Order: sequence, then C-alpha cells, then structure tokens
Amino acid sequence: MVAGSMKHLVQVEDGKEAAGGTPSAGPTYRCAAGGKGAVPPAVPGLECCWDIFRLSVEKYPDNNMLGRREIVDGKAGKYTWLTYKQVYDAVIKVGAAIRSCGVGKGGRCGIYGANSPEWVISMQACNAHGIYCVPLYDTLGAGAVEFVLCHAEVQIAFVEEKKIGEMLKTFPNATKYLKTIVSFGKVTPEHKEKVEQNGLSIYSWEDFLQLGGEEKFELPPKEKDDICTIMYTSGTTGDPKGVLISNKSIITIVSAVDEFLSNSGEELRKDDVYISYLPLAHIFDRDVKLLVEDIGELKPTVFCAVPRVLDRIYGGLQDKITAGGFLKKTLFNVAYKYKQGNMLKGSKHEEAAAVFDKLVFTKVKRGLGGRVRLILSGAAPLSRHVEEYLRVVTCSHVLQGYGLTETCAGSFVSLPNNMSMLGTVGPPVPYVEARLESVPEMGYDALSSETPRGEICIRGDTLFSGYYKREDLTKEVLVDGWFHTGDVGEWQPDGSMKIIDRKKNIFKLSQGEYVAVENLENIFGQTPGVDSVWVYGNSFESSLVAVVNPNKQALERWTESNGVTGEFATICEDPKAKEFILGELTKTGKEKKLKGFELIRAVHLDPVPFDMERDLITPTYKKKRPQLLKYYQSIIDGMYKSMK
Repeated sequence: MVAGSMKHLVQVEDGKEAAGGTPSAGPTYRCAAGGKGAVPPAVPGLECCWDIFRLSVEKYPDNNMLGRREIVDGKAGKYTWLTYKQVYDAVIKVGAAIRSCGVGKGGRCGIYGANSPEWVISMQACNAHGIYCVPLYDTLGAGAVEFVLCHAEVQIAFVEEKKIGEMLKTFPNATKYLKTIVSFGKVTPEHKEKVEQNGLSIYSWEDFLQLGGEEKFELPPKEKDDICTIMYTSGTTGDPKGVLISNKSIITIVSAVDEFLSNSGEELRKDDVYISYLPLAHIFDRDVKLLVEDIGELKPTVFCAVPRVLDRIYGGLQDKITAGGFLKKTLFNVAYKYKQGNMLKGSKHEEAAAVFDKLVFTKVKRGLGGRVRLILSGAAPLSRHVEEYLRVVTCSHVLQGYGLTETCAGSFVSLPNNMSMLGTVGPPVPYVEARLESVPEMGYDALSSETPRGEICIRGDTLFSGYYKREDLTKEVLVDGWFHTGDVGEWQPDGSMKIIDRKKNIFKLSQGEYVAVENLENIFGQTPGVDSVWVYGNSFESSLVAVVNPNKQALERWTESNGVTGEFATICEDPKAKEFILGELTKTGKEKKLKGFELIRAVHLDPVPFDMERDLITPTYKKKRPQLLKYYQSIIDGMYKSMK
C-alpha cells in the first residue's frame, strides 16, 4: 500500500525509524476534507463551554432545548419541553445557589443520576461559574462513588432522588469535603435527618432554586485552558482515573463534528432532535428496553448508539421479517439485494433504490420514528453484517466512530455513503492528527510498505490535560504531545482506520464495558479447585468464558460425594463437574465484589495444564493469548453458541 494513495488523508509529517528505545512510527496524517488547519478557526466570544450554551440561547431563545416524557399513572406520556431561555433562567438560579453555598471558580461539583434536564442544568451552572463538573456513576464498581467524591474533593453534589440512599453509603469518608447535597426531586425526612446528623445540608430541587435569592453573582472570566470537567474512567486495573478535560478540548471536538457534518452535506439544523439515553457520565453518551418506544414517541433525527443497542434493533428487524410470511420476506430480500448492490457500486443511500425505499424500507424507518437521518455507533466495534444491514434498511447514515475519554470521544469516524469503509472507523475527524507506532513485541510494523499496523497515537487540541493527581500515569500515555491509545490499528488503502487488537490485555465487551483480563485471572485463580484459568471475551460478545485447569485432588474429592465416576479426563467433560467449577468461580467473583459482566458465564475444563509443548505459555509461565485462542477456538465458539 502506497501512503500517497490514501485519498481521505493528508500527510503532515514523515515516519520515524526506531531510536534509543523508542519504537518506529509511521507518518502523521490529518483528514483530507475541510478543516485543513490543526485548530478550528477562532469564533469571536467562544472561549469556553459556557459560551457554546450562551450563544445558542442568544440565537434561539424560544426553541425547545430539553424534553422529557411525563409519567402519568405509571405510563409514559408525551414529551414536555423547556426552551433554551427557560433552561438558561434555571441555570442562572442554580449557579447563584451553588455560589451561595461557598463553591466558586475551580470548586468541585458532583452529579449523580440518570440523564435528565436537571443533570444538564446542573452541568451548565458549573460551566457558567468555572466549577469542575464531576460525573458520578455506578458502573465503576463497588466503592467507586466514594473514591471519586474523595479523590476529586467534591464539595457539592446533585443527586437523582432514587440515588440519595447510595450517596449516603459514602458517609462519613466523603464528608471530609462534601458539604451540600441537592436532590433532583424531593427529600425524605429520613434522608434529611441522616445528612444533617453528619453536619451537611440537603435541599430539594425546588428549594435549591430559591436559595440564591435575588443576589447577583458575577460570572467569573474563563480561559480556554481552564478545566471544565473531571471524567473518571474505568479503563484499567486499580482505581478509576480522573481525566481532566479543558474548555479548549470540548470546543475543538464540537467544531470538528460540525466541520465533519458540513463536509458530508449533513449539517446539524435547528429542527434536529437528539435522543440522549447513554449515560452522560460517560463521554459517549445505556441500553434501555424502552428505548425503541421512546424513539417512536420522540421521532429523533440523530441518535448515538452502542453496538448492543444496534444488535437488538437488527435482531428485532430480522424477527419481524421472518414472521411476515413468504411473500413479504421474498420482497424484502429482493429489495435488500438490489439496494445493497447499488450502494456497493457507489450510489448514495437515498438514490440507491428510491422505489424500494417507499415500498419496503419506510416501514423500518417508521419503526425508528420516521425522521432519523444519522445513526452514530461507538464505544465498541459494530459487527460488519449489522453495520451493512442497517445502512441499507434504515434509510439513514450509519457511521462508526472511535475515540476515548482522553481524546474527548470521537477521534475517527467513517464517512457517509462509503461502503468501502464498512468494518472500519473511518479517517480522523478534522483537527485531529493520527499516526501508528510499531509494537515489535506483537509483530506490528508501522512502517510496513504493505499494511502499516501499530498502536494508534493521537495528537491535537481534543486531547485531555492529564489524569488528576496522577502525573505518573499521564507520563506513561502522553509522550511528546502524542496520546497512546493502547489500541492497535491498521491503515486501509482508502485512508480509514481498522481496529485490530489491544496492546495491553484489556478489552471491551459488546456493551462497552472494559475488562482487565489479567486482573480477573488473578482473582479467579484464587478459587479452591482451580489450578489455572484463562479468561476470554471479545467486543462482539457481552459475557466472558474461561478455560480452567482444575485441581485433580479437589475435583476427585468432589466426584466421590456427587456420584460422578471415571478417569480425571472423563470427569472434566461431565456437565455436572463444569457446573461445580463455574459455581466456585462465581462464588469467588462475588466475594471479591466483581461486577456482573466480569463473572464467567461458561467454562471448559482441560485436564492437561497449559504448557510450553502446545506453545500456550512462555518459559516464565505467562499466557500466550493469541496462541490460546487459536488452540481453543472451536471450544470458545461452542461455549458462546450454547449460551445463545
């Protein structure tokens, strides 16, 4: 592959040979479309996140901004809306109330709860006063909320009504800094009593809105390099890391998305509607059973999803077509083949099969509210067949993106109407520079003339400012302005990026949760009756499986009292024995407070220990993961099949 032929990229720097312990690196590229500069053009009056909101309010005061479905008699009703001006007025009141509690510029404010108008209002109040917004969420595991409250020195926290009980579990440790709690709803007398016993104040949402009174608090000046949020991420073993994100990073990524969409002829319009359901505590906005019903009621035009949601939509469509009878099914298949063929030849989705769109595919579009024009998938890889299918049948752009909290989410995104980009994450977005760095120990060469592969490194203003209070970890990943993602990628001939591996043994499951596999093996390895364990999962599956070398004596003792007979190898194949070991692993996992997705869901017992003869381990007994997968591939496939 010749670098010059990658039509969607421009080269900005040459590659570098390995030197002084630093691996070689491939050339540095930016996307070819628009945004030629390394930074977005300056917009007068746009210096911080607050300005983005303020300018929108000035432009569109009476447009709807935040909506939610009212629950009437336990049933979800219509969406009710607040305009930009109404949200702005609430933000000013909340900001004044926060200031009256003694929290000002550079202070820390926690937000804990599901997405809601109050969540956004609290966040904008932080932005107005230069207060660091610190999202709190449960999926970081046991004790994480307490850890984040203490580590970030949070002084005031906004909490969803049903999460207040969880919040109180962080007492007394969190109360070292925490002085005020604000409910998104009401406050029960029991909660009030408990909070006040600990010397803190708690307010209902309505009471808090009045707390600032008539006092006018000047909004402090805010700089581009000021920190706007500390977002804690669970990417690796150990405590969550606080990712410091500046105003500049957010303005740059917003400009990049804006530039990307206008280059694609898909500018955001003032009548666009976005459905926000992925947790705001993650940079990339959970999977909700009622999501499709909400979509039907709201009729959004833009929606972001994780592969798990899109897999469900795909499965639902497949079931409907199968249930539709022979004729409908045949018509659908003919329409699909015809439209897919034209799209592969280069037709835009709206021109590929206009007649079939009207006859067949509008029904699919109506199932998603009828107005969706842009579906963005991120957080884990989307299966190629699902991506292609949805591109054909939803009558909208389905784009796959890639990024990390540390890069302010989207760093790469595939281009609309480019079927050649299926299975990739596309080229870098505007204002982001990318290169590959060789990983010699894994055999990846970033300077290869055929297929350059290596660790994806990212540079530019969208990068985070460091890990809070963890200079050591920052230095590991930020070297000479380059952020090292830990993901291994491969440039495609058209300039798009394909993710092919993980540099460290950390991967994501299909729902977007990180799994640090070595850490789990260390925990499960302590299980009685287990000599050695190899844990496997990948980003197309939502659960983990394992191959276990059981302890011979322990397993034979168990067989005596459970009526299972035979040689050790025969016992290992017995479903009862597998169930017993699985139960033991689960017990260990629960004792160690592992999260649900970290537990093993199926197990294979191998009577022969992992050995060098089969090339499964190194001389120092480290597991060779690619070789283990190759050796046990059919067994792994069988375990996942048996669970479906």
